[in-house]
Amino acid sequence: MKIADVRVTLADIPVTRPHTMSFTTLHAVNFAFVRVETTDGVTGWGEAACLGGPTWSEESAESVAATIERYVAPWLVGRDASEVEPLRLEMARRVQGNPFARAAVEMALWDLNGKAIGVPVHRLLGGKVRDRVPLSWSLAVADPDAELAEAHAKVALGHRIFKIKTAAHPVAQDAERVRRIREAVGPDVALRADANQGWDRPTALRAIRALEPYRLDFVEQPVPKWDLGGMAEIARSVSVPIMADESCCSPHDAMAIARLGGVSILALKLTKSAGILGTMAIARIAEAAGLGCYVGCMIETSLGTAAYLHVALAATPVTWGCELFGPLLLAGDVVRRPVQYADGAILALDGPGLGVEVDERRLKEWTRH
Repeated sequence: MKIADVRVTLADIPVTRPHTMSFTTLHAVNFAFVRVETTDGVTGWGEAACLGGPTWSEESAESVAATIERYVAPWLVGRDASEVEPLRLEMARRVQGNPFARAAVEMALWDLNGKAIGVPVHRLLGGKVRDRVPLSWSLAVADPDAELAEAHAKVALGHRIFKIKTAAHPVAQDAERVRRIREAVGPDVALRADANQGWDRPTALRAIRALEPYRLDFVEQPVPKWDLGGMAEIARSVSVPIMADESCCSPHDAMAIARLGGVSILALKLTKSAGILGTMAIARIAEAAGLGCYVGCMIETSLGTAAYLHVALAATPVTWGCELFGPLLLAGDVVRRPVQYADGAILALDGPGLGVEVDERRLKEWTRH
């Protein structure tokens, strides 16, 4: 299967309501979509979603496109698309960093290979260990009353897990938000909090202790990503489990976190880890270290969500569910039939490749001109 063509399309899709995090308020997600085609006409698609530019990481949709078009596509054409691991290693050698760009290309290769032999990606990863993954909805609404109304509406639709975006406001305000949400949804709904690196060590300790009465499942990334020692120290000082996200992008990061101890959960994201293979490596390290995993998101369309879902289905330590809600928050999609949800979970995809079919006419609606 020789690669004949690699194309990148930039697009922007609004969210249905502003999404407020510690580092930005999101009004639209920026995308780089990658299409890889072989000489015999098989196509695979990948996606990198970026949150309003280089905000979550150093990459933007524009940098992803430039990296692929200038530094990956020229040598990828003519290569054997079935050699995913050798191509992954060569991308890593030729392109330092830039995991979102590398992930989008690798994603397209997995899609292409699954389609070529007629099996879903999760089967290529060893098979699925679950048929559905519990779904967490992120509460990130600036207006407190609107946030409560959103939580009520989601509970009525079957959602039983909420992650509350924190650290954009003072600790007392966040604690009050969490108190009101807990009171509104009741004791049987799971709550988590995500600071997105928004606190320093003393603020994180104060904040987490203020949130402890509301029975949180975990607090995600309370301190800056470089402060692994601080995160371990905080994890040992509070009763709420701590999850590493921005601090855990590579297998090396996962090893360092496991050695330091304290942290209980690793967040998996395909784009921060340069693709499916890097993400599965982190999951294996978590499993060996006795840690749980959770599959996060960058608010992808059904295309990127499908890729993340195959990992969530196949990685054994994903015991904390996922937040693959992107298609529910975005104002539009790029596939013919979106991923499916039921009873507070996202359902397995069993079609060939990623299991979704890109509709290029729908993609064109959101493409930059």
